[in-house]
Amino acid sequence: MKIGELAKLTGCSVQTIRFYEKEQLLSVASRSEGNYRLYNQANLEQLTFIKHCRNLDITLVEIKRLLKLKQSPEIQCKEVNNLIDEHISQINSRLFELNKLKDSLSNLREKCNVPRSIKDCGILNNLVNHSTTLN
Repeated sequence: MKIGELAKLTGCSVQTIRFYEKEQLLSVASRSEGNYRLYNQANLEQLTFIKHCRNLDITLVEIKRLLKLKQSPEIQCKEVNNLIDEHISQINSRLFELNKLKDSLSNLREKCNVPRSIKDCGILNNLVNHSTTLN
C-alpha cells in the first residue's frame, strides 16, 4: 500500500508517517519502480502501535524503547512495567500541578463575583497587584 492509504487506515497524516520514519520509529518502507513508498501489514501494525502509544501520551523516546523491547519477546517485561509506572508517576505529578493551578484560578475568580467596570475588576486588580509584588 502507498503512504496515502496507510495514512487513511491509521488516521495519521502523511507528514506524521514520514516523521516517524525519519525518527526511526517506523521501519523504512520499500520503494516501487516509480519511487513510491510501499507499506505492508507489518508497517500498518507498527504505526497503529505508535499511534496508540502517542494517544497515551507516551513519548517518542519511550516508544522507541518499547519497540526495541518488543523485538525480544523472550525477556521479562519488568522494563515495560517500569516505563509505564514512571509514566503514571509523571501523570500524577502533572495532575497535582494542574489541581494547584485550578485552585489558584478559582481563588482568582472569587475576586470578581459580580459584574463591575474594568477599572474595578477584582481579577485584573489582583493580577496587577500580584505582578508588582514580584518585582
